[in-house]
Amino acid sequence: MTTTPLIEVRNLCFSYQFGKNALTNVQMTIPRGVRVAFVGSNGAGKSTLFLHLNAILKPQSGNLFYDGRIYEYSRSFVTMLRQKVGLVFQDPDIQLFAGNVFDDVLFGPMNLGLTPDAARHQAEKALIAVQMLEYGDKPAHFLSHGQKKRVAIAGVLAMEPEVLVMDEPTAGLDYPGILNLNEIMATLYGQGKTLVVATHDINWAWGWADLVYVLDQGQIVAGGAPGDILNRSDHTELGYDRPILGEIYTQLAKNHLILPSEQQLPRSAAELVNLLTARGGHS
Repeated sequence: MTTTPLIEVRNLCFSYQFGKNALTNVQMTIPRGVRVAFVGSNGAGKSTLFLHLNAILKPQSGNLFYDGRIYEYSRSFVTMLRQKVGLVFQDPDIQLFAGNVFDDVLFGPMNLGLTPDAARHQAEKALIAVQMLEYGDKPAHFLSHGQKKRVAIAGVLAMEPEVLVMDEPTAGLDYPGILNLNEIMATLYGQGKTLVVATHDINWAWGWADLVYVLDQGQIVAGGAPGDILNRSDHTELGYDRPILGEIYTQLAKNHLILPSEQQLPRSAAELVNLLTARGGHS
């Protein structure tokens, strides 16, 4: 039995006016209800691809599909798509424009044609989800960078999307900010949301993602489970560093400190400790 991907990209090509191809024959699928990380160097095409997922950009050739339905670029389809596929930009200042936090988050549901009461309910629910309801009457430009990111996420969540696409969500966040983001994303994942991120934070992606794609010079050059992709020996050529836990695991295996039968790479420090403990028990 074949399951239709939630998002599918086929042979997508796009170039900006200065001529160089930003995306070349991109092909990939995003299953429903998974956590997907896109990695690669600056200029690899991650942000350009994300702008296509939300139909902000239109491919010059190739096609995209949402739940089996080909992308159209009519007003009605794009309106529907942008409710289903919410995009959070890397810089929250691009998204925040209203006089205060609540009005900013309210903008989306109001434009869905909801009643004022229903729109306010969705805005409140979104702000609660990102722990920012108490800041509703504050001007967004008075907030910290991490708080602005949470409000930007709330503005998208208020539309009740099925897919949340985030460009560099951890960029500029301190450690408490990353912990808070992880908590928010874990809740959304538990609710069945499909989460898609672009990130340079390989250690974060290693422990978070279910599926990883590597973009290099506008092309998808690898895709699969984090353990198969992020710990590759040719990672430098593909524009990213190896995750620390993957590097440690590889060195332990080379020195025969991990049992040969242990194929599952640790995704957390706790998993690595368990492997070493099991190795000690088999000595």
